[in-house]
Amino acid sequence: MANASEQFRQSDVTTWGLVAVMIGGVAVFSANVSAIIPPSLLAGLHKTRIEGASVEQLRSDVAQLRSETLRLKTENATLLTRFSLQEQSGGEVTRRVGALEVSIPRLLEAVPDSANIDRSTLTSSIGDGQAILLPAEGGSIKVSQQPMPQALPPVVQALPDPVKTASIDSSAIVAFGIAVGPGIAAGDANLAWTDISTKVGPLLLGLGPRLADQLDSDEKRLVVGPIADISAARALCTRLETVSISCTPMPFTGSPLPN
Repeated sequence: MANASEQFRQSDVTTWGLVAVMIGGVAVFSANVSAIIPPSLLAGLHKTRIEGASVEQLRSDVAQLRSETLRLKTENATLLTRFSLQEQSGGEVTRRVGALEVSIPRLLEAVPDSANIDRSTLTSSIGDGQAILLPAEGGSIKVSQQPMPQALPPVVQALPDPVKTASIDSSAIVAFGIAVGPGIAAGDANLAWTDISTKVGPLLLGLGPRLADQLDSDEKRLVVGPIADISAARALCTRLETVSISCTPMPFTGSPLPN
């Protein structure tokens, strides 16, 4: 008969049964754990240390490329804004130069011969003379040149002897001018004249400003002249009123602008 120590006891069966159940549970869990773990973690576990470092370096490079792309987009937007501003500025300059090329020759022709203009500094004007085609971006430019009209010398004529009974007092001869702009204080005269000259400088070529008093008011008026006759003063007022500057023909009187 076998010894009691060599026989299986119920406690031994229970212990080994629990061990078997635990091992089976671990096996089942291990078989299904791959469905729970993220694929990136499994891929990282299967990669070597060198391959893992390469992936991290690649991610770092991609992040740097994204930041560099954002920086380039910002610089591109800045350059586009500057280019747009340059186009607007160039268009404004072209428009002003074109207006001067058309208006200055006509104004110089309309200026009376008595105006103080040094015509020796003027060489030519753009008109209807012989045209020259110059290549330009987007097409060509047509330029015509012709000599400036020179002031004719006064015609010398023999005058009759003066009649004493019909003599004219020289103080009675009044030069004409135009009062431009609203009423201003004496201290604002230079600023007002600078503003008007900036807006319509070519129209006032050869004319000078004076500061005249107003009736029933302490304010002053800017008077520009001298102008040959009242018709020329009215014509000049018509041009100034088209740019919203008030203008009234009047005698060219007043005092010089204060310094």
